[in-house]
Amino acid sequence: MKISIGPISYFWERQKVFDFYKSLEETPVDIVYLGETVCSKRRELSLDDWLVIADQLSKSGKEVILSTLTLIEAASELSYQNRIALNERYTVEANDMATIHNLNAKHSFVIGPHINTYNKATLKLFSEMGGCRWVIPVELGKETISTILQERTPGMETEIFAFGNLPLAFSARCYTARAHNRPKDSCGFICVDYPDGLPMFTQEKEPFLILNGIQTQSVAKQNLITLLDEINELGIDIIRIMPQAEGTIEIIDLFHKVMNGEIQPTVALEQMEIFHSFGKCNGYWFGDEGMVWIDKTNKQNKSFDSILE
Repeated sequence: MKISIGPISYFWERQKVFDFYKSLEETPVDIVYLGETVCSKRRELSLDDWLVIADQLSKSGKEVILSTLTLIEAASELSYQNRIALNERYTVEANDMATIHNLNAKHSFVIGPHINTYNKATLKLFSEMGGCRWVIPVELGKETISTILQERTPGMETEIFAFGNLPLAFSARCYTARAHNRPKDSCGFICVDYPDGLPMFTQEKEPFLILNGIQTQSVAKQNLITLLDEINELGIDIIRIMPQAEGTIEIIDLFHKVMNGEIQPTVALEQMEIFHSFGKCNGYWFGDEGMVWIDKTNKQNKSFDSILE
């Protein structure tokens, strides 16, 4: 299996973005996804900036993919999307159908996790349109994935979300701005103050969700490090790690060591506890609630691990 780094979900300052991708050059990461997928107002980097980073990563031996926005709301966003889609240098991860239609019959593309691909017929259709890799939607479990993969087109790669806060929903409303009583069009880019998103708590003060601009995420981080053997047996080619404000390099290293048999998954999981700020989850893999953590050795042991013990 290969290791990929998904696109940065959050709004980071310009220099932090450049420093982050520079730090990836010497890691065992195989694939890096670049670009803004959440909010078009986040313009710290232009497309030319992303291409500069892409060129640097390519020189260090990484495969680079340009990711696109998930929710298109304006003509200007569609125009920017088209520029990405029609670039001649890098493969594109399409996260909405407009991008796929622009790419159709022109370039191969990655079917992003936000494209509703939930059955064999849909995957076959996208393959015929030029899809070369399927990033599995996060809510699909092992049994469903296995069924779909039985008839995947030869050469179609598959990629699974292995670590990070799960993307749950996108909305036209910006919840981070609303939390600060600001209108969306005058947000003041408040989300830059939350490099790992804004935690939301219930009235009982229990962690519940992460607000990330127009995106809602799980408060617990999905972590499939103890399931890598099952993922490999299923024929999944790539595991995706999502960028974190701190600790991404250490997380990559632990996944790499488990994949190479250098340490046991349970040992790696213990060392990763410091990165589970509000708990961990893996329920979707077992066909259960996504928010729960299920011990692989005891599938009856379910816990909402985002409630801190």
